[in-house]
This record gives sequence, structure tokens and C-alpha cells, in this order.
Amino acid sequence: MGVEAGAQAARARALAVLRIRSRALAVALLPAAFAVVLLAGPSTGHLVGPGWHAARWVLTPFAVLVLIAAAVIALVVARARPAVTPTVPIAEEQAPDLYRLVRDLADRLDVPAPSAIALTPDCDSWLEDRTHQAHGPPPAESHEDDGLNGLHGGSAHGPHRRTPAAPVLVIGSPFLWWMRVGELRAVLAPVVAGTGPSAHPDIAQARRFVRGLDAAVAVASTRGRCPGSRAVCAGIGWVARLLLRSCRDHATEMERGVAAAAAERAQAVDYGLRIVAQEQVGLAYAGWDRLLTRVALPAWRMGRWPSRLDAGVVAALTELSRRDRLAEGFASRLGERPACDLLEEPGLIDEATSLLAARLFHGGPAEPGPDWSPVDWQAYPEEVVDRKWRTDAARLHRVLDALGVRRTTRDTSPETDGPTLARVLDHLSTPESPGLLNAHEASAPLNAHETPRAPKPPYAAMADDHPGADDPETERSSALAAGLTVEIAREEAATPAEPATSPAPDTTLLDIGALPLFPLQPPRTSRELLTDHVTAMVCCAAMDTAGATPGLDWLDGPTLLINGARAADLTPRVLSLIEEGDPAPLRAWLVESGIRPEKPVRLV
Repeated sequence: MGVEAGAQAARARALAVLRIRSRALAVALLPAAFAVVLLAGPSTGHLVGPGWHAARWVLTPFAVLVLIAAAVIALVVARARPAVTPTVPIAEEQAPDLYRLVRDLADRLDVPAPSAIALTPDCDSWLEDRTHQAHGPPPAESHEDDGLNGLHGGSAHGPHRRTPAAPVLVIGSPFLWWMRVGELRAVLAPVVAGTGPSAHPDIAQARRFVRGLDAAVAVASTRGRCPGSRAVCAGIGWVARLLLRSCRDHATEMERGVAAAAAERAQAVDYGLRIVAQEQVGLAYAGWDRLLTRVALPAWRMGRWPSRLDAGVVAALTELSRRDRLAEGFASRLGERPACDLLEEPGLIDEATSLLAARLFHGGPAEPGPDWSPVDWQAYPEEVVDRKWRTDAARLHRVLDALGVRRTTRDTSPETDGPTLARVLDHLSTPESPGLLNAHEASAPLNAHETPRAPKPPYAAMADDHPGADDPETERSSALAAGLTVEIAREEAATPAEPATSPAPDTTLLDIGALPLFPLQPPRTSRELLTDHVTAMVCCAAMDTAGATPGLDWLDGPTLLINGARAADLTPRVLSLIEEGDPAPLRAWLVESGIRPEKPVRLV
């Protein structure tokens, strides 16, 4: 499909959407038209008699009600504010080179330039129409109109008539930090090319109508935002959904035509470089996902947010490329100018997008505070990893206390009563385990006809009430996992939620605190929780008794460093203890690493 064919298909579908709007208006006016005819009939000597008189009395009030209802629905559709993607606005004075690149790209594509530029903490780029913001741009974007008018200096299209304002160009922030300038231009070419069809009045009107219907459905279904009673809101929602279903197929085909026309137009721009750039898009997405889920998420869960996520993705992708040898000439590529150089103060922009990422993916507050503070990468091991491990270890011992497990073991010196790793090992080991029997050689011999039986722990009854509580194989593991689940739920319930603002007609999900909008991961299972907590206890013992240190792996997150080397074989040994009740592999690893499980550790 060529540029003109795609544009023609989009315009045809836009006209179909507008015809649906016209038919809806005609249906709303039809009773009023009949009422006017009935009322005008007697003056001409027609439509007289008792029957026509009764019809006038019935139809006229009905027509008035229909007109009022139509006016209310039209007002809600016109004034409803469609959802706006949360972004970090970039004024031209903050990135003159980036605006120059976009302007030159629009001139080369012979399309109107975007009206503004914003960043999103995700690996995607798109155009977003924000002309529906009747109350003007938010305060943070108040300078856009001052510095962005120059963007409209692109090519003119058609006769001089009023055209819709160009949409905002939203760019994925990881692209700016990972890609080179030429790669970014190649990736943005088909996106910027979409401003051409967007400037067509019919397409712009059709889009506004569909977005208004979608927003009206949201308004009608949100308590406190719909003007009127529950019945009125239900009626508005029903009509809006009906019209939206009627427009859905046409709107979908319209957007496909717009995308086809934009892609075809962009073929002439940096075609060879676009192939390389698309490979970098996939690489950036993989590294960004690993960084968020394995590095940022542990910090977010404890009230810290890494303030340089975009710089972190560069480190993560560099490490990924080094390990997997993904591309030839990788070092020479990194020698080219990175796209973040197009920003005047990339550090400040990185911090703003990092905070927005924490809000979108985790639900953190909008501003830093005592319980929500930024952390630099240099301080991450000490302030996040070490604190996370000691917090988890302390929680593990609190649950063991609730289970009635003794704080001292046969391996512990009689003068100490502190938290030890040996306590955890002994509790999770099955009585028949060779590892446990070897550790307790000093204990009294068992009768050959007796089988040791542990008392049923108090959390065993709770294990069935929590998803994933049966993942651990042994009864003690299941009870301990259930206890951890209950303890974490209790801690989360005690944490005050971010206060929501008062609902208003133009509020969005982000405004009223309905976060996170895009959660990264489902809740952890009980086995995952138990594994994390036992691993944390092992790491605390390693730091306090063997001189190990916390570290940060850009791809795998928190890691334990023993003599400067990463302890990569710890998790399978912990799983052997949890799932099989066999401590032998872990005990062997502890001896090999010089870790003393009987020594008390420092907890938070």
C-alpha cells in the first residue's frame, strides 16, 4: 500500500466515522422534527382533530426530553478528557538539538512537525493528540508554546485553511540513552511521518470523536465524575458504548491506513540504518525489562528509586552485549555520539523519567520523601542490597519466633542468643536428612523403631489460604512460607497509601492515584518469598562472618560478592533445602566459602 493509497483508505474510514456521528445527530433531532410538523399543522389547516392534538401533547414533551438527553451526551463527549499518557515534557530550551533533528526530519518527510516532544519511561515511541486538553497544558508544560512554535516551520500542505494542531511526539527514554543519533533519527522517521495524515481535517475530527466517546464511557463509569444520577450516568454510558461499537471497525481501519501511509513515506529516510536501528530497539527492550524487574523493583519495594535508570540501561545493555557478543564492531558503535547528547541536561531528564517509571510500574509517590528517596548506582549495593537482605533476614527470624522455633541451636555457642543461619538450616532440614544428622552428631541417638515427628507449626493452617503456599515441598517450608506471606501482607497493610486527589471532570488515573498503571510482575508466590528470605539470611551470614560484600549485577540485580567474585551457584542449593529439606549442598557451599552459620548476624 503506497502513501496515497494508505492516506485515501484512512480518509475513507474517517468519513465513515463522521457519518455515524451525523446519523446519531439525525436520530436525536428526528422527534423534534416530527414535533415541529405537528405543531405547525393547525396553522395551515392540516393535522387537526382530537387524535392529532393528543399526538402533539405526547410527542412534544418526548422530543424535548430527547433533545435534552442528546445535548447532555454531546456535552459529556465534547468535554470528556481522554486518557493522556503520563510523560516527561521536554521544552525546546532543554533539548534544542533534539528539536532541530525532529524539525529537519519532518522537513525531509514533507510533513508537519510535531507540536512538542515528551519522554516516556518505556521502549516505544508514538504520536499523541492532546488538543482535547481544554484547560491548557499542565504547569510543567507551560513553556511548550513559547519554544515549540518554530517546529511548525515545516512544509505547508494544501490551501491555507485552519488545520488541526500537530500531535505531541512521545519518545521512549531508553532509546535516547542507548541509541546513537543516526539510529534515533531512523527509528523516529515512521513516527514523525504520521503527522501528515493527522493534519487532515476529516481524520482529526474522526479521532476526536472516537476519543471523546471512549472518555465519555470512562466518565460515566467512574463515581464522582459523571454529572447526574446513577440512571443518567448509565444512560450516557450506554449511548457512548453503542456509538463506540459502531465506530470501532472503521476507526481501526483508519489507523491502519495512517500507519501504512506513514511507513511508506518513511521508506526514503535512512533505509539501511533503519534495519540496524530496529535491532537496537529489540536489544533496548530486553535490557530495559531486565533492569526494571531485577534491579529497580527490589529498590522500589523498599522505598528507594534508582535516579538514573536510563544510564543504567546503557550499563545493562553493554554488559549483555559483552556476555553474548551480540554484534560486530560493538566498541566502534559506542564511540559514536549517543542520542542523549541532544539533551542539555540529560541527568535531570533521567531523574524525572526514573521517578515517573517508579510511579507507573510500581505506584510510588509523585515526589521524593523520607520513605521514598532516590539512590545513585554507586550507593545501590550498600543502601539497597545490604538493607534488603538484612530486612528480609529480620522478617524471617520474626516468623520463626512466631513459629516457636528456638533462637539457639546445637551449633550456637551457649553465651549467644542472636539470630543465626544455623537456626534456619536446622528448622528447614528434614529429620531424616544426612546433612542434619551430621550436624547433630552430639545429639542423643534415636531409637531404631522411632521416627522423629515435628509438631504441627502454627502457620500450617494458613498455608492453604495463600496462592502458591503449597510450592515448597516440606511441611516446615510450607508453614514458614505461609508465615512470611502473612507478615508481608501485614506490613503492606500498615503502610499508608498515597492520598488521592479529589475527583474532577478532567482527572486521569494518574491524577487520582490509581497506581501502578503497568505493574511489572504479579505478586510473588510463597516459594519465591521463602527462597528470597533464606538467600538473604545466607548473604547476611556471608557478609558478617566471611567478609563478603553486596554487589549489583546489571542484568540479574542484587548479588553476593565473595573475594570479589559473584556467588552464582547459591540459589540451587537454597532450593534443595526448601524443596527437599536437604541442607547438605548448602552446608558444603558454606564450608567452601568460609561462612560460619552458627555465628549471629546483624539485622535491621
